Amino acid sequence: MVLGLLAQPVGTASQNGSTPPRLGGLTGQLLVAAEEMGDPRFIKTVILIVRHHAAGAMGLVVNRPVGAVPIAKLLEGIGLDGTGVRGDIRLHYGGPVERRQVLTLHTTDYATEGTLRVGGDIAVTGNPEVLLAIGRGQGPKRYLTVLGYAGWAPGQLEDEIKAGGWFAVPADAAIVFDDKHDTKWERAVARRRVEI
Repeated sequence: MVLGLLAQPVGTASQNGSTPPRLGGLTGQLLVAAEEMGDPRFIKTVILIVRHHAAGAMGLVVNRPVGAVPIAKLLEGIGLDGTGVRGDIRLHYGGPVERRQVLTLHTTDYATEGTLRVGGDIAVTGNPEVLLAIGRGQGPKRYLTVLGYAGWAPGQLEDEIKAGGWFAVPADAAIVFDDKHDTKWERAVARRRVEI
């Protein structure tokens, strides 16, 4: 399911939440929970949309760290050899779907098989090779590793935006990658354009 969602072609465009997004228009955008968000799983949540197309939408929560683990232990947990890998990696809650799936958002200075450029200087990789590279000091300059993702059926996200639960703003690498998790939602809200 994850690889299928990541593989679909899509366009790009900025959206400010005042009009329904065109198909593909949210890819590379930050989806920000509105103050009125009724779903407790997403209150004050910031999500980077990595895919938005006819099959639905997929995004990764960027402001919910859950803890750090040794990279070697994480690799072993997904059935890979962690020999020669050092250091810890902070894991984040990426969303309620497939919570054992490990995905890494990162800067575009790194790519491997299956890396998808999301927009600007941000890419996403589901291939665990990125974790091996990080543990060997050969990975991307900046990264954020998540467990799971948020997913929407065709038309579902558009309906949630129309209902006022979400709005979209242009992505910002600082919001995606920095460690100031407690302020990411407020900073994303501040990026919202006010139409006159």
